[in-house]
Amino acid sequence: MMAHFFRQPDRRQRFLLPVDMMDWLPEDDIVHLIVDAVGLMDLRAFEQTCKVGCAGQPPFAPATLLALLIYAYSHGVRSSRAIERLCRRDAGYRFIIGSDVPDHTVIARFRRRHAERMKSVFLQVLELCREAGLIRLGLVALDGTKIKADAALDANRTAGTIAEQIDRLMKEADAADDREDTLFGAEASGPPMPAGLDRHADRLARLKACREKLEAQAGEAAARQQEKIAAREAEEQATGKRKRGRKPAAPDPEVDPEAVANPTDPDSGIMKTRRGWVQGYNAQAVVTPDQIILAADVTTDANDVGQLTGMLDQAQAGIGIIIGEDAVLGAVVADAGYWSEANAASQTEECDLFIATRKDHKQRADLRDAPPPKGRMPKQMTARERMDRKLRTKRGRALYRQRGAAVEPVFGQMKDRQGADRFSMRGLERCQGEWQLDAAVHNLRKLHRASVRSAKNAGNTG
Repeated sequence: MMAHFFRQPDRRQRFLLPVDMMDWLPEDDIVHLIVDAVGLMDLRAFEQTCKVGCAGQPPFAPATLLALLIYAYSHGVRSSRAIERLCRRDAGYRFIIGSDVPDHTVIARFRRRHAERMKSVFLQVLELCREAGLIRLGLVALDGTKIKADAALDANRTAGTIAEQIDRLMKEADAADDREDTLFGAEASGPPMPAGLDRHADRLARLKACREKLEAQAGEAAARQQEKIAAREAEEQATGKRKRGRKPAAPDPEVDPEAVANPTDPDSGIMKTRRGWVQGYNAQAVVTPDQIILAADVTTDANDVGQLTGMLDQAQAGIGIIIGEDAVLGAVVADAGYWSEANAASQTEECDLFIATRKDHKQRADLRDAPPPKGRMPKQMTARERMDRKLRTKRGRALYRQRGAAVEPVFGQMKDRQGADRFSMRGLERCQGEWQLDAAVHNLRKLHRASVRSAKNAGNTG
């Protein structure tokens, strides 16, 4: 059979899409899983914030907007304007929202308003993964990655500049108050605040937050310095000898005029990555070898060392809720960013720690080349030496070898496929909520992939 013409669309044809929306997309499209998963969630906390029965148009159902966000994030779309645009032209988005298209402001406000509730969404998705048999315990990997903030690196200002801008804005606000008192009288309320002054007040609040952050950092640094001095003095008193070397300088709680903070997002900080410095946050995740995220959080600390116990506690609490109180993580592998003697000492019978003591490429080379230890562990070994010896055992090598394959692809998939390389919101709490939403989306994508594979295998068997 030979074709004698080209296929061309008839753009005036009616009923371009099937009448039944369920027929718009293939059965294995992720949109079906997302809508079904959100339909099973307990969203009463979301619904309590909605005003129903009041004047005006009825609000969009939280389940609809949540499913819309999850679907958009699963395709790497994070801009509320882009989501609104796709709701008008993409079958997957129209399947979720129907005929009523939410404005981009509705989408953005929903995301901001419910950021703190995304942890419950994450846990409910984790429950779905458990029901599908995707959660296997016994080994988990912990790691962190730097995520850019919704703020530019060159927006940082020194403490001196911040103080000058606060002083200037305060004077401008006082001058505006004086003008209003002159026009309307000191007791009159006057006209509503212009939009410009509203933005003026917002910037002043963010500058004050920067000042408070720098003051807190200066206070913490002074406290640490005082601890060093006290420890030195205690050691000198105990030994009766004066320690060699320069005596530590007296603590200074004053803010360094050259210290910087970012008025766009005061909670964010300057973080070092392999590709240079970014303005951002440190995002953490505890992951199974099957790349299911058990816990996700965000911190302003650039260093990972202080995150180990908190992240493992979160993961343990999560699996306790999902699986049961008797569930345990098992072995935990982490790179050298988490090494400290205090972290090594936090090990328990239920949580066996394997923490690298040197950079990852050096640690892998050492585990590849060094012979496994023999005999009992000498009692006089330091904590670092004991951990090194533990990693060189056959079990330690086998477990640590799985670290990179478990957690690093997760971050790559989230950044490349979901666009999770930059936060869309500002402030630590909102970024924590967005990262937990990202983790929930990642787990849903894993669940979808497993369900499609299971359906295909069942079809082949049949």
